Amino acid sequence: MSLPVARFVPARLYFSGAMTAAALCLFSTGWTFRWWPSVIPAALFALTGLALYYLASRPAVEIHEHWLRIGNEMIPWQDIRRLDRTRWSSPLAVYLTLIDDRRIALLYPGDGDSCSELLRFLRRNSREALIDGVPYRQFWGEVLPAVKEQRNGGSGSSNVSVATSTTTAAATGNVPKYRIVRPEEEEEIERMLQRLKTVGNIDSKSSDES
Repeated sequence: MSLPVARFVPARLYFSGAMTAAALCLFSTGWTFRWWPSVIPAALFALTGLALYYLASRPAVEIHEHWLRIGNEMIPWQDIRRLDRTRWSSPLAVYLTLIDDRRIALLYPGDGDSCSELLRFLRRNSREALIDGVPYRQFWGEVLPAVKEQRNGGSGSSNVSVATSTTTAAATGNVPKYRIVRPEEEEEIERMLQRLKTVGNIDSKSSDES
């Protein structure tokens, strides 16, 4: 069993919050015998405590080189076909759609930095997946290398398409222009050309007179 590249466990603040909510629930429950409306905050504290305890008890998420591990479940990266983020960023909630159309909800209760780091790991390693509906290479801005591979592939159709696109760009005047020298160097070159023209005119006059 390989060691994980990164391991993400629930933040401690969720467990601390659950214990605090449980204590406040007990305190509010004790007041219900003297003042019955205190049952309302007692119920709210109880629900809050249960929700925080549920988040605190989520299994650790491990990032391995070839698979993702959530608790005891191991998911190969190549089996992930979609990775869709929800509006929850902290705690982080994403949906993973696998190759067998099974959908898994990944819920990670961590701090903001840990959630952002985990999301980046998930997106970077899910190479066969659509990330929020966008193909992997397009999402990471790797479309240009794919075009270069097609150009270097030696296929006739790709060469024709490249030549056609280049010709079209030249005809429409959309060929990009790149600055080779700085503006002050351009001025110096222009002055040198003027001097050469002047010297050339003088030489031509001298040859005619002779």
